[in-house]
Amino acid sequence: MALHGDKDDPAYHGYSCIKGREMAAVHRFPSRLLHSMRQLPDGRHEPIAVDQACREIGSRLRTIIDEHGPRSVALFIGTYGYCNFPAQAFALALMRALGSPMVFSPQTIDQPGKGIAIGMHGLWLAGNPPLESWEALLLVGTNPIVSMNGGLGPNPARALKRAQARGMKLVVIDPRRTETARRADLHLQCRPGEDGAILAGIVRELIATGRLDNAFIRDETTGLDALKASVAPFTPAMVAERAGIPAQQIIEAAAILGNARVGGVSAGTGANMSGESAVTEYLLRVIQTLRGWLLRAGEKRPNPGVLIEPLPALAAASGPSPCWDMGERMRVRGLAGTNMNLPTAALADEILMPGEGRIRALIVLGGNPVAAWPDQIKTQEAMRALDLLVCLDPRMTQTARNADYVIPPKLQLEIETNSAFYEHCGTAGLGGWGYDEPYGVVCPPVLSPPPGADVEEEWESLYRIAQSAGAPLAIRSLSILDPARAEAEETRLDMTIKPDVATVWHAVLKGAPVDYDVVARSPEGRLFPRETVVEPRPEGWTARLDLGAAPIMQDLEAIAARKPRGDSYPFRLIARRMNDFHNSNWRESPRQRRHYSYNPAFMHPDDMAAIGVLEGEEVLIRSERATVLGIAAADEGLRPGCVSMSHAWGGAPDEPDQPAIHGTSTSRLCFTDRDYDRYSGIPLMSAIPVAISPATDNQAV
Repeated sequence: MALHGDKDDPAYHGYSCIKGREMAAVHRFPSRLLHSMRQLPDGRHEPIAVDQACREIGSRLRTIIDEHGPRSVALFIGTYGYCNFPAQAFALALMRALGSPMVFSPQTIDQPGKGIAIGMHGLWLAGNPPLESWEALLLVGTNPIVSMNGGLGPNPARALKRAQARGMKLVVIDPRRTETARRADLHLQCRPGEDGAILAGIVRELIATGRLDNAFIRDETTGLDALKASVAPFTPAMVAERAGIPAQQIIEAAAILGNARVGGVSAGTGANMSGESAVTEYLLRVIQTLRGWLLRAGEKRPNPGVLIEPLPALAAASGPSPCWDMGERMRVRGLAGTNMNLPTAALADEILMPGEGRIRALIVLGGNPVAAWPDQIKTQEAMRALDLLVCLDPRMTQTARNADYVIPPKLQLEIETNSAFYEHCGTAGLGGWGYDEPYGVVCPPVLSPPPGADVEEEWESLYRIAQSAGAPLAIRSLSILDPARAEAEETRLDMTIKPDVATVWHAVLKGAPVDYDVVARSPEGRLFPRETVVEPRPEGWTARLDLGAAPIMQDLEAIAARKPRGDSYPFRLIARRMNDFHNSNWRESPRQRRHYSYNPAFMHPDDMAAIGVLEGEEVLIRSERATVLGIAAADEGLRPGCVSMSHAWGGAPDEPDQPAIHGTSTSRLCFTDRDYDRYSGIPLMSAIPVAISPATDNQAV
């Protein structure tokens, strides 16, 4: 079977990434599990029927809850599970039925600042102008041409080419001359970890030069005076000294953004993992608001929604909303929940820390904590300390090797899928995410599992587990953005008869703007146009966008007063994406390994010469937390003093490092209990202080 993009598709226009094109090969990989596995007392795993595994898991969960309470059971929804709406909805329903609030996700160790910024600043309900109208785009620590996300829609290279051809100006803030930065009209190649200071400097310059939508600010915002005072110290000269860029670039960036009538802003993992993610994301929204880059009354909303219900088409602000220090409190570091779920960086501590409230059972849905969570050493210890570890995963990952049960699901081409997840990405209030147009598609399964396989969809296994645990499931629609309404309209399942696929999708996407069956009539993606005009703000509406949220203003004061970090670690390790791979997902395809079969330690050639290392040679990468082996590679587009590596690689911490085979674990270099974000708990996972030296035989890790 061969996979390729559909040139007639109105959203993707024939585009597909190599990871998608290799999807068929994944179904045939030797590493794919075709039967559930149960761990034996000696650590080995044996096959077990999926229904028997689910019965045992449900029984053990019930025993743990009876002995230690509902909080002793936790759920981590990994990227593989987060993108699978039925799996996500059933997993959340299971946790509610068990009475446990302990739900964690990658959001708090990926880009947590996005949700927190929404809460502090508020959302503009009408949304953003379409990408085709933008005259400027600001990207911070994101490389959408490679990552396929980050502000340029589902076909980013095409979108950027067309936008620049019509005159859009691109400003990129990034320590690396990425594939996207190469196309920038202005590239601020800064020191890592200074994104907040740079954006504060741009905001100051916009205010100082009067490049503001004064009418919009007067009518729709509050907090401008607090913002002015907080960004006052961030002069072009001050920012230039901190960030290692010319002061003129701050002025030029503000001019490009300030002269654009319409534009977009976006940040990625590079910015969110480098410290102060909430500040960075908040200031991006401030720039958007100061410039008035938002839809107004009388304008047409380009996407009125297909499978996801949009926000009301009102030219009005939601106002700030609770976004941190909420919900369940952690027992460590004073952390609590956010609107992006509980802090994943505290989960290993919650497992290891003795006493009342300790987590004893963990369900991992499509994730690989040992590879992905910060502080790999602590994470591995935590996985082994659990009374019950269950992984729903198609392969024996670094995490699954520690699991009591591994339940492999059907894969993508064996199940019904649709466009709901990517459409949902467009609800964050930043343009260029999700679909600009009302696009929808439902794809029926095209393959059957291999003969003899004992696999089923994740939701089916979760349903069986709930049956065994005596936990009745009520499915809340992921189409409905209002949590109260989603709860009021939840679908209660019959726990004696497993639902069919159609019933599941209708429950998971209940309330979708376009009926699911209508979208499913054609297996090709298409548009469902409906004219939606933005309505004026209702009379008496008082909510406003907040330009001067007190916690962020306090953060800016602390950033302005902070001195440069002095330590014995002259390099900063920064995150990057690799075009051929995504996180710790499958890496067996020869086509995907055509460039690299590991994650190189990219360095500037001058830095390589200074430490005496050649291309392809092993290097020791040392932080205060640990030392790992990497393989050096030259990147002339990298700022000197940086080493750039992709995350979620490497073997387990108790295995010898073999970077040419398994890659290098950057998460092993992280602490979770220092340099962490006070809102989400995310520690430094990029801009990590490290030392680099040539590796020798007697320095094996």
